[in-house]
Amino acid sequence: MTGSIDQVFAALADPTRREILRMLLEDDMAVTDVAEPFEMSLAAISKHLGVLTAAGLISQEKRGRVKWCRLEPDALRDASVWMQGFGQFEPVNLEAFERFLAAELPVASGGDEAAG
Repeated sequence: MTGSIDQVFAALADPTRREILRMLLEDDMAVTDVAEPFEMSLAAISKHLGVLTAAGLISQEKRGRVKWCRLEPDALRDASVWMQGFGQFEPVNLEAFERFLAAELPVASGGDEAAG
C-alpha cells in the first residue's frame, strides 16, 4: 500500500531513514543488518522502518525467523512527479551536459591561451 505524498516527505525528512533507503538500493536486507551501522537500538531502527513502511517506501517480509526489508522503488513516483511540476527538478541528462561542457570550455593545455 503506497502512502500519501505527505507520509513520503515526512519519511524522507529524517537522515537515518534516507540512509536506510540508500542501503536498500543495493539489495534486500535483514532488519538486524539494517541496524548494524547505526548507533541506536534495534527498537529505534524498527520505528524508522515502520515509518518507511507506512509511507510505502519499503516493504517488510518475515522469512523464517528473520524479517527482511525491501525497497519499493515506485513509491517515490508521486513525489517525483510533484517536484517536477516546479520545473526545477527535471532529470539531468549528464551525457548532454558533458557534451555541452566539452564544446563550450577550452581544453586545458597548460598555457594561458584562454585567459587572454
